[in-house]
This record gives sequence, structure tokens and C-alpha cells, in this order.
Amino acid sequence: MRFARFLAPVLVAMLGSLPASAQNAPTRVGIIPVLGVSPILVVDKEGWAKDAGLDLKFTTFESGPLMIQALASGTLDVYVAGVAPLGVARSKGIDVRVVAATAVEEMTVAAGPKLAPFFAPGVKAAEAFKKFKEANGKAARIATQPPGSVPHTTLVHWLTQVTNIAKDDYEIVPMGIDATQQALLSGAVDGATIREPTDTIVQQRNPAIKVVALGGEMFPAQPGTVVAVSGAFLAKNPEAVQKLVAALVKADALIKSDPKRAAPAIEAALGKGIIDADTIVKALGSPASKFTADPRVIVDATAKMQAFQVSIGTLDKDVPLDGLFDPSFYLKAIGTK
Repeated sequence: MRFARFLAPVLVAMLGSLPASAQNAPTRVGIIPVLGVSPILVVDKEGWAKDAGLDLKFTTFESGPLMIQALASGTLDVYVAGVAPLGVARSKGIDVRVVAATAVEEMTVAAGPKLAPFFAPGVKAAEAFKKFKEANGKAARIATQPPGSVPHTTLVHWLTQVTNIAKDDYEIVPMGIDATQQALLSGAVDGATIREPTDTIVQQRNPAIKVVALGGEMFPAQPGTVVAVSGAFLAKNPEAVQKLVAALVKADALIKSDPKRAAPAIEAALGKGIIDADTIVKALGSPASKFTADPRVIVDATAKMQAFQVSIGTLDKDVPLDGLFDPSFYLKAIGTK
């Protein structure tokens, strides 16, 4: 008994001296409630995060720009959201590295019940918006997330560069993700930029809502959700980050091969008791769901998106992307040097 009493504090001291990668280090993860964050939710549910020595603690944010504030204050280790706000973060001296992608071309434009009928076959978007204004005496109100976010950036690009809709025919209304869904369903706005699983949910609840543009139409090769880590966290936990990226690669494969197995993890985090697993499975198979773990596929598109942000004034200047993307963890995870 005396030996046990002596041994206990020794073991505690030994455990306390182990490197972070050998323990389940509390890891603060920021996510936004969209399907693009699914891979890291699967990683957590499958126990792969614990295998990597990480104890993931999730906090939900309404947009990427809001999450940047947490990164700046040092209260987040891992950022899982749109890539666009990270350019803003780097321009403000925040050290953050993209180590994996999760999804591309996520954003869609959904027209509400009043606007959707104007998108008849063969009618261009600019004409649809013009006719809506003529019929209703006011411009169509389109909800999206705050300036600097991927949703806002892609919407403005679609409105001004792709469809050339007259400025007087639309009004952009910035709001959070949950508020956007509710505003679209209630008719408080006439359209919105939304992502899965919201696309599937709103059309199930009101079939009169219509998706009128997919992500590739809004912004070709549209960069979407990424997994980024703070420079400080990476410096302290390089082995854990490597294991986390390897787990994200596994999660990407699982989502594509067995969505029914992946669905419960996603439902638990995003469903809030409202969305069932069948809806999640349907959303995973949607044309708006394009998963990939390879961060290299979005580098060029991110540069183009950043240049567009500068042109519309949501980013002060182009920020070199050389230090933002670190594909080495992904390449090692797939066995490529």
C-alpha cells in the first residue's frame, strides 16, 4: 500500500512530462454549421482525433470572419471554415496555415417562392431580377454572410461578373448562417446564398424554393471550407497535426464511400435534433456537395478570389499565399513526398 502511495505521484509526474502529441491535448476547434465541416466531425466521432492525441473541443461560429477574431485572440487552435477570411487574417499579422481542404464549390444561390418563378427556362438571371423588380416595385433582397466571407464574395462575383445583374435590381443583406436559412424560409428575403445541408432542408420544407446557381457557376473552382491551424499550435504539435490531416483524408474517403456511416456524426453536430440522418445522407449526395482533402486544388482559385476581394474593397491588398498553404501534411498522409 505504501508503495502504491509512493508510485501514484511519480506516475502523475511522468504523465505530466510527456510531450503534447502523446496526450489527448485539448484542441480548440472553430466550425461553421455547414456540410463542408463534415470531415472533422467524422474524425472526432470515429475516434481518430483521440488516436492523434487530440481532444477536440468544438465552438460554432456564424461565419468565418467572426472566427478570425478568435484566432487573433489566441482562443482557437483549429479553424474549419471558408478560406477567404484567412487572407484578411494574414494581412493583419495572424499566423495561420491551411493544412487540408474539405470541400469546394459549396455555395449556391437559392431563390425564394416570390423570386423563383421569374427563373423560367431560358430566362437569364439578369432578366429574372429585372422582371421581379417590375412586378414587385422593389429590388430583390438577397441574404448572405458578412463582407470578407466566401458566401459574400461569391455572391458579389455572381451578381456582377457572371450574370451582370443591374445594381438597382438587388439588395445584399448580410446576416449569420442560421438567420439566413430562417429569413429565406419565412420570406423575409427573396433569395440567399446557402450551402448544404441548408439547400436540402429548405427545399424539403418549401418546394417553391429553387436553387438557381451552383458553386461552379458563381465562382469557377470556388474555394470552400478548409482546415487551418494556428502557427503556435502547429509549432507545439506537429506530429498531432500530421495525424489529424491523415485522419481527414480517411474521413473524406468515408464520406464518399459510405455516407450512411458518416451521417450520424454530422447529424449530431449540425442537426440540433431537427435534421434527421436521411436528410444528411441526401445532402451528402447533392450536386452542391464536392468533398476533397487536397489543399492544392484551391490555391489558384484562392488567389483569384483574393484579387476579387481587393477589387470590391473587402480586402485591403493582395496577401502572398506562399505561407498560407502547407500541403506537406496532406502529401505525407497520402504517401507522396
